Amino acid sequence: MYLFIDTNIFLSFYHFTSEDLEELKKLGALLKQKKVILYLPEQVVDEFQRNREYKIMDALKQLQEPKLKLQFPQLCKDYEEYQTLKELLEECEKQRSTLVDKIMKDVAKQTLKADVTIKNLFEKAKRISIDDNLVDKARVRMQVGNPPGKGGSLGDAINWEALLKNVPVGENLHFITDDKDYRSIVDRNNFMEFLSQEWTEKKRSQIVYYEKLSLFFQEHFPNIKLASELEKESLIRELAASWSFAQTHALVKKLSNFNDFTSEQLNEIVEAAISNNQIYWIIKDPDVYEFFSSIIQGHEDQIDKDNLNMLMQELQNEYLE
Repeated sequence: MYLFIDTNIFLSFYHFTSEDLEELKKLGALLKQKKVILYLPEQVVDEFQRNREYKIMDALKQLQEPKLKLQFPQLCKDYEEYQTLKELLEECEKQRSTLVDKIMKDVAKQTLKADVTIKNLFEKAKRISIDDNLVDKARVRMQVGNPPGKGGSLGDAINWEALLKNVPVGENLHFITDDKDYRSIVDRNNFMEFLSQEWTEKKRSQIVYYEKLSLFFQEHFPNIKLASELEKESLIRELAASWSFAQTHALVKKLSNFNDFTSEQLNEIVEAAISNNQIYWIIKDPDVYEFFSSIIQGHEDQIDKDNLNMLMQELQNEYLE
């Protein structure tokens, strides 16, 4: 599945949005599993870097200005609530100032949760370099009046030409943006007719348009609630296919960070232990032994009996008594 996310969607996670960072984390897990290929033109990366600080400072504008400046008439001072309220307001201002300071330090270090999550996505995405040929094509689009783009800016046109060049013919492109320049004038739920027709003619496929990342997940991955579930499933598959003792130890360490597994996941883990020699032969190593013992403990009724008995015999623990 091929995907493009416009710059404005990435920047929205620094501003006021109904979207949650968990959506981006889920996407990161899908990219790792190669269930989705995210096309990332260098133009998007540049636009993101140019506008990140502006978006953050705009979002923080109201928070940076003290709001609770109440005027107390003289008569208020005769009541005990006056002193309590005054102290609460002072504490509120203190906490507001501390919060802003912490945020600004993370902004400077680029360690906001949004920074970390988006950096992870960019590292996993399929980058598209922007060359002079793409820029020339974008410039021609603008000169003849063809969308996308506005105000003499080439950015949207460069991204469009980059996608036309790089997305395989015959493959639909899932396109996420809240930029009205891509939207149908007649129906805001549809992609612009001119661009949609151009894509179909040149790529023999369709543009599937979403205004929000969450809408993409609702349509294609409705059962995915948390990125951690995707990560667990990926690690379990890697464990089942582990090709070395070192890899087994590394995967066991990562899986040990989770403390809740579904019945299906439990059975996949136990199956891996008894079928993969790179696990079975080191089952008594302290970390591996502890992990598989914890997998069994309290979950006996959820695991296939034959597989459970085989694993318990090898572990030689209290289950044999």
